[in-house]
Amino acid sequence: MKKTKIVATLGLVSDTKETLRKMVQNGMNVARLNFSHGDHEWHGNAIKIIRELSAEMNVPIGILGDLQGPRIRTSVEAPVEMTTGDAIVLSDVFYKERLESKKSDFKTFLLDSPKIVDDIEIGHEILIEDGLMKMVVKEKEEGLLITEVIDGGTVKNRKGVNIPDSQLKISAVTEKDERDLKFLMENEVDFIGLSFVGSGEDVEYLRGKMKEFLGREDNLPHIIVKVERKEAIKNLDDIIDKTDAVMVARGDLGIEIEGTKVAVLQKEIVRKSLQKMKPVIVATQMLDSMIVNPRPTRAEISDVTNAVVDHADAVMLSGESAGGKYPVESVRTMRDIIQHTEASPFDDVTHLLKLDGKDDFKNLVKGAFDLAKNSDCKAIILATASGFTGRMMSHFRCEKPLFVGTNSEKVYNQLTLAWGVQSFFVEETDLSKVLSKMIDYRKSTKQLKDGDKVIVIFGSAKDNSEKMQMVGVKTV
Repeated sequence: MKKTKIVATLGLVSDTKETLRKMVQNGMNVARLNFSHGDHEWHGNAIKIIRELSAEMNVPIGILGDLQGPRIRTSVEAPVEMTTGDAIVLSDVFYKERLESKKSDFKTFLLDSPKIVDDIEIGHEILIEDGLMKMVVKEKEEGLLITEVIDGGTVKNRKGVNIPDSQLKISAVTEKDERDLKFLMENEVDFIGLSFVGSGEDVEYLRGKMKEFLGREDNLPHIIVKVERKEAIKNLDDIIDKTDAVMVARGDLGIEIEGTKVAVLQKEIVRKSLQKMKPVIVATQMLDSMIVNPRPTRAEISDVTNAVVDHADAVMLSGESAGGKYPVESVRTMRDIIQHTEASPFDDVTHLLKLDGKDDFKNLVKGAFDLAKNSDCKAIILATASGFTGRMMSHFRCEKPLFVGTNSEKVYNQLTLAWGVQSFFVEETDLSKVLSKMIDYRKSTKQLKDGDKVIVIFGSAKDNSEKMQMVGVKTV
């Protein structure tokens, strides 16, 4: 069984129960709902189907609600043709009237975010439609930007805009995001994706909104920050410290910085996330050609392989599973690549955590890992209330099976993102009973048999207090 998890984005080609069943059977662990598309009715129906499938198939399926974030877009009534060297005047919807005086002398268009031009300075680059068109700000007046076209093209309505060098003051959580967040809280999803994060403060703001909407301080969906802005790279350590998980969103990241730097930066983000014990997803165009072709390119296979070798917790499908011709085949192909890579010696790593000699809890988990690694035990069996101990053991990347039982349905689903974890839900308040029932279940599925030795770990009833009740060897 593969240890690296698969996140698959749902769309019109993958929203039926039968298609989703096949995707789960072929290795999908987390279903991503992209709130840049679709309405609440569609997303609500998808959530309902996923929860039904999880119960029917007796497997955990995580649900990620990915907020759109403050995406800046063009606002034009008719396409604007730009040629290299042209002078183009820009404004935004707040300063729209100021643009009228320039229309007789210049080509013009608007950006749809109010007062965005206030945050853009002379010398800043403005990139349009995934960086296909580029302009540089040469002059600035109140509410207006006079730019020079570097790379021309046709500016159409509602095309994405990136401004890599600016420190935009717009909130990472828009009014639309708040409406979507409230909907996601009501539907008890497992993860929330925070787009275009710029600082740790953005993460704290989102978590505050989640607490406000849910009316509680704990048992929240886990926040997955999407690292896709130059500003996020500057504040990476603070962002990772404050989030629950990380996504390397290579699409916009490859626009905001030079594309040639993305692969090395990806490795750096993965490394830092693992050292800080935060699950990390590698995303965007991993099997992009499978949107139209039944087989991936060799380069795409290498891309997925390298993410697995780097020990990312998960790899993600976007357009391949949301709008492509081969959603099920894309999941199956990704699973096969993962399994072949994990069977090789190239993904073997020593532990990635920087252990503090004074941290007894981490050292106990490390002791359990060493015991499992150097003994003839068949698996690690772990009972946890909050999932903290399970996620920590996951980050040691033990090659032995890691079975994690919990009495929390939320934890059961959130562990779908943790590398190597096979989670099991038991409605018991006593963790020793959770452990016993999980062993019985694993024996019934032939994953364990009488006489097998296993490493047994009890996380405390309050895992996040960093206490462990027991580590030992048990014969089942």
